[in-house]
Amino acid sequence: MNRRQILRTLASSAFVATMASRARAAASIKPDDASALLVIDVQNCFLPGGSLAVKDGEQVVPVINKVAKAFSNVVLTQDWHTPAHVSFASTHPGKKPFELIDLAYGKQVLWPDHCVQGTDGAALSKDLAIPQAELILRKGFHNDVDSYSAFTEADGKTSTGLAAYLKARGIVRVFVAGLATDFCVAWTALDARKAGLETYVIEDACRGIDTQGSLAKAWTDMAAADVKRIKSEDIAA
Repeated sequence: MNRRQILRTLASSAFVATMASRARAAASIKPDDASALLVIDVQNCFLPGGSLAVKDGEQVVPVINKVAKAFSNVVLTQDWHTPAHVSFASTHPGKKPFELIDLAYGKQVLWPDHCVQGTDGAALSKDLAIPQAELILRKGFHNDVDSYSAFTEADGKTSTGLAAYLKARGIVRVFVAGLATDFCVAWTALDARKAGLETYVIEDACRGIDTQGSLAKAWTDMAAADVKRIKSEDIAA
């Protein structure tokens, strides 16, 4: 390839890149008063040094802080477990974390003790900077049922009240971020769709645990439910 051909190729590549950038800008999403950001379980237990730390979990915090500036409506959630919660491996003699057991409501992953009510591990990250957040919703406080979703507990019928709150506020679309992608984020997104909400998951504002293929399955399930997968750069400030 001679110099002229190289220059033509570079010019063509630059044109394509410019058009792609313009297309992305044109397709950027501007949150409005009918939009809400749901920040899921960004708590010390899920961050480095925590009892159930999500790999690179701390990296979501600055992304979430940046994205949150575009939202007037923000909800934060907290896992808020009782001591000896049914989801803790330590509650079941002879069982180890990440084993599966059968409970009345179905299969349950057993976890290390985490996010016990009133402990430092249950506290939200001190680095979250979202002063406009209007609601902190606690879940998983019923001793005999786990709670991943911010909408409905793991039995599939016990409501947290979030759907009613959002409806009363006139919210029709939600953007989900936080920890962990393949559990609380995914379950929240799927239940948001069941509640009739337009739903987006901000991929780079989440991190996953990925046990036994759970991350790939979560993305597949969310895609099948028409949950939209976006990046933080897709949201207009």
